[in-house]
Amino acid sequence: MDQFIGYHSEWNLGSPGGWDYQRITQEIAKAVWGRLFQNHSIDADLDFDHPLLHPVNGFVNMLAEAHRSREGSNTGLIAVVAEEETLEDVVENKNLAAQLNITDGLSGALMAPHELELQNSRVCWQGTPVSVIFMDFNTDVLLNLHRKQNLTPLLQAVREGRVINPRGTEPINVKSMFEVITVPENKDRFHKETIERTPWTRQFHPRRTLGPDGETIPDLVEWTRANWDNLVLKPERGYSGKGVRVGGINKEVDDIISLALNAGDYIVQEKIDLNLWAEDMPKLDAENRLALTRYQTDFRCLFGSEGMFGFLGRYGDVPTNVGSGGGVQPLAVLGSGMSVREATERINNAILHKDPGDVLEAMEYQKKLAMDQQFTYLLGPIKIALRPRLITPGQMKALKTYCANIWSDCLTLEKMWLSGELDNIIKIEPEELEIARSQPWGGCPAIFAADGLFGFGAHIQ
Repeated sequence: MDQFIGYHSEWNLGSPGGWDYQRITQEIAKAVWGRLFQNHSIDADLDFDHPLLHPVNGFVNMLAEAHRSREGSNTGLIAVVAEEETLEDVVENKNLAAQLNITDGLSGALMAPHELELQNSRVCWQGTPVSVIFMDFNTDVLLNLHRKQNLTPLLQAVREGRVINPRGTEPINVKSMFEVITVPENKDRFHKETIERTPWTRQFHPRRTLGPDGETIPDLVEWTRANWDNLVLKPERGYSGKGVRVGGINKEVDDIISLALNAGDYIVQEKIDLNLWAEDMPKLDAENRLALTRYQTDFRCLFGSEGMFGFLGRYGDVPTNVGSGGGVQPLAVLGSGMSVREATERINNAILHKDPGDVLEAMEYQKKLAMDQQFTYLLGPIKIALRPRLITPGQMKALKTYCANIWSDCLTLEKMWLSGELDNIIKIEPEELEIARSQPWGGCPAIFAADGLFGFGAHIQ
């Protein structure tokens, strides 16, 4: 199968993460796989090392090219800027700075935003001029920190076009953009696949609008109450699954609607069929028994102007975010002639027929490797699925086209914003909009993420 089915649940155009998590996951999973099946071969051609399973490499190359476009062949410092309280805990930021530090002609450093300084009108860190900045937080956080710490040097870097992602992406980095894509009057402005993979979405407040099937909804709030099992409510701007409520899972609909209305700036979205993005995976229970367990899966695509950087696989419940108790899943490119479903079932059966003690030993080894690589969240190692999620070369090719279309459609959204067409959709405070306008995007270097609720062939039928 060269295609995939499903929808994207959200995009992140501000400062997406996860670009190094898959590389770490692949390294750990390959080592665990070798130990688990050292005396037993599974008759399936699985590639754990495909370049798109290491998205950080494409990201680093993009940052290096952004430096060279500004500085030519001159050396330079690329700053990885993150909130002070995260500097010791977010391993991918530390790894990014380390990898930049061994890139020819470049150095990299991880720092808090207030560590930047101005010397002779140039943005510097410890006296060294900064060429490019990757900022691991969005503009609303930047503005809040500036009010406390006077981040004039960082704001100057924004105006000079040194910050990646450009702050000009921020106004279209809200989940209400999916309403713009799904209203009938815009059907000729975006790629057909983008529209087809965008779930019906509306800003949530008392209003008259059109429903998922084009029907008239006199009062969106009451319609949401009546159709709650098939809907999702989530903040327009959020992360880690915070504030997300899912129909059929979170059942107190009156309390949920009150929460969304009181908080404000929520969207309502059609719920994607859970079976479409669920897969059965082996699990060792508390009594050391192996059995198949159903998990939800998530598939993040990371890409830029030159194409795909790679993917991040996650799994868990609803939502799958690590911050909400989910974990990560290794990925493998299927090179065999068999289908994704057949290969997945073969792997599941092979694990289920292993001695539970051997599986437990492999899982303990997995945890040790995660701790060794500081692959942790809060107090322990990030959960890693035993079985890899499979994808075919044809599906990867289709994903590249899909992401190129999203990039193009985001340029359309930015033009609509700059022309004033989205003023009734975008609700961002004036100071934040001023920062966004000081660094237009216009397609310059950036890393975007699209989180997909996709089925590649092993989903539940």
